[in-house]
Amino acid sequence: MNAAPQTVESSAFQRLRRFLSGVVVLGVLGMGAELLLIGHTDGPDQLVPVALLLVAALALGWSVVRPRPMTVWGVRVAMTALVTSGLVGVVLHYRGNEAFELEMYPTLSGAGLAYETLTGATPVLAPGSMALLGLVGLAATYRHPAVGRAPGAGPADVPDSADSDDPIESEEDPS
Repeated sequence: MNAAPQTVESSAFQRLRRFLSGVVVLGVLGMGAELLLIGHTDGPDQLVPVALLLVAALALGWSVVRPRPMTVWGVRVAMTALVTSGLVGVVLHYRGNEAFELEMYPTLSGAGLAYETLTGATPVLAPGSMALLGLVGLAATYRHPAVGRAPGAGPADVPDSADSDDPIESEEDPS
């Protein structure tokens, strides 16, 4: 079996990747606990985000234990699912609040309906935090050394000088 392709990564980039990964782990654990504590478990629609957070936690743990291309891609798939779920959740929360407001006040429309919908019982923008968490997770896997680089993709993440920890300063000028 072939070893995973490796690239050299600057210490600043390693620290940033670890920090972003830590933020995602804390976010996944916190958001999962919050959803369980508020009883976000009534039916399959409400269990989807809880299940996706569990999958994300498992994928993150797997990639820490075995940093291989497959595990990094597993994290990327899980993070993409969080982004998608968050966006869908915003729409579902909005529609649910809108239906409730129209049931309570059938003549409500326009800006008044939008305001009442956005400030309704179900927090419309709360699922957006799941999407944001997924985006941070995707950023943590950007140019991951376990995945390597595609042939012809440009210079590897090797600093030009030994004293430079900044990956941006160390890249060659393409011109």
